[in-house]
Amino acid sequence: MSGTPPSGRQYRIMAGDHEAVVTQVGAGLRQCTLDGRAVLDGFAESERSPDGRGQVLAPFPNRIADGRYTFGGRTCQVAMDEPERGNAIHGMVRWLDWTEVSFTEHDVVLACVLRPQPGYAWELSLQVGYHLDHDGLRVASSATNTGTEPAPFGMGFHPYLGLGAAVDGLEMLVPAGTHSPVPDDRDERPVPVDVTGTPLDFRSGRAVGSTVLDTVFGDLARGADGRAVVHLLDPASAQGVRLWVDESFGYLMVYSGDGVLPVERRRQAVAVEPMTCPPHAFRSGADLVTLAPGESWTGTWGLAAG
Repeated sequence: MSGTPPSGRQYRIMAGDHEAVVTQVGAGLRQCTLDGRAVLDGFAESERSPDGRGQVLAPFPNRIADGRYTFGGRTCQVAMDEPERGNAIHGMVRWLDWTEVSFTEHDVVLACVLRPQPGYAWELSLQVGYHLDHDGLRVASSATNTGTEPAPFGMGFHPYLGLGAAVDGLEMLVPAGTHSPVPDDRDERPVPVDVTGTPLDFRSGRAVGSTVLDTVFGDLARGADGRAVVHLLDPASAQGVRLWVDESFGYLMVYSGDGVLPVERRRQAVAVEPMTCPPHAFRSGADLVTLAPGESWTGTWGLAAG
C-alpha cells in the first residue's frame, strides 16, 4: 500500500513459527501467529483498529460513566467516546503515536507520555514491550507517575482471540469464581456474584454455544506461578490458544463479539481483556491503583499456542 497506514509504523517481530505485528498508533497488537496459525482476529494494515482490537487501555480500562470522575480533589471530564451508552471508553492513549524505545527481531518496546489535560490531571510515563520466544508472546507493561501528586491508574488490553471458527463452536475455560455486574449506581463498588450454577461458569471448560458474553470476571484461580490462564479451543481442528495474566491483572473482561461491525464479523472471535480494575473504577474506586509521585506499576500477560 502507498502512504502511511492508519495505525502508523508496523513493527513485525518473529521467533521460529511465531510472529506478531505491533502498531505505532496505540502500541496495539494488530496480528499474532503462533506455530504458524493465527490466534487473533485482528485488523488489516489498511484499517484503523475497529472495536478496540488489540488496543492498550490506559489510564483506565473499559468505561467511565458520563466520562466524569473526581480524584484527589480534582474533577475531570474525559471525552464521551461511547455517547450512545453515556460513557468514556478504553482509556486515552489508544489513538496516540507511541515512541520506539527498542526494536529487534524478537522484541519491540514502545513508550508514551500522558500529559495533564481536562480528562486526566496527572502525568504518566507508559511503556509496553512485546517479546516473542519459543513459549509464545509476552507483553510487559509499566506506568510511572512522573508528576507531583498521587495519580489514579488502571490498565487493560483488548485482544480478540480467534481460531478461524465461529464462537458458538468453540470451547472455553475461564478460571473465574465470580462475575461483577455493573451496579445501577455506577459510583458504587460492584458486588461480585458467584458463577456456580450459572451460564457464566466456565471454570471446567465447556462449549460457548449461544452464550452471550460481555462480562467482567474476577476471583481468578492461579497456578503456582501466579498466572491465571484462559483456554480457547476449536474441537474441530484441535487448535487452541491460551491467554495468561500475572497477579497485576485481577479481572478479565470476556466479550463474545455480538455487537461488532460489520455484522459478518460478529461472534467470530472472543475478546479476552486483562484488566487491573472493573468498569467505572475511576468513579467507584474499586481496585483503583493510586501511584505516588515517582511510583511505578508493572504487569505482564501473554499468549501461547495449545
